[in-house]
Amino acid sequence: MNTEPAEAFQARVAKHAALADPARLRIVDLLTLGDLSPTELQAELGMPSNLLSHHLRALEGAGLATRHRSEADRRRSYFRLAAGALEGLAPGAGRGASRVLFLCTRNSARSQLAAALWKQVSGIPCISAGTYPAGSISPGAIDVARRHGVALAHVSPRRLEDVGRDDDFIVTVCDNAHEELSGLRGIHWSIPDPLRLNTREAFDNAFTDISHRVRDLAPRLRAA
Repeated sequence: MNTEPAEAFQARVAKHAALADPARLRIVDLLTLGDLSPTELQAELGMPSNLLSHHLRALEGAGLATRHRSEADRRRSYFRLAAGALEGLAPGAGRGASRVLFLCTRNSARSQLAAALWKQVSGIPCISAGTYPAGSISPGAIDVARRHGVALAHVSPRRLEDVGRDDDFIVTVCDNAHEELSGLRGIHWSIPDPLRLNTREAFDNAFTDISHRVRDLAPRLRAA
């Protein structure tokens, strides 16, 4: 009979070996929700930095996590789950939410796309906002949504202070907003700003990234 290729089998072995450590399993559990910097992981886990570095290197080596530089502060990095990291593995328990608020700086692209995609897969209400809203939604966001059959709400970008609620489950989708509002409740997705390049490819990449994350998060949240 056909069996799993040796390379794929060894990759699975490496993942299971990495996750056999309770601390690494907890890190992966946290990363199933959003991206975290080493400083944020250290605060969450109460772990010395040298020990955390050891665990993060092990997760990278097993193909479970990747890191990239912050767009806001280049001295800072974020860890996220690697693509396909949890195939065949079940993440930990989810969280309750009465409403999801997607937040970026200008509320003109990433947060708008995230809210539109969320409405397609979850019955939990959602809204989007910005820390410094633009005057209108980016044409690139409108175009990429249209090409993928997603309807953006006909609303102008909104300010967090005007629409946010104390019980919102907040998902920051840009590094600037996350780092500006350090300590904000919720999770973070470190998604590159498509407006930096303002190309069709940049918006397609952002849309794909957000779409995958929305589909992964939706089953993890329950209505509260």
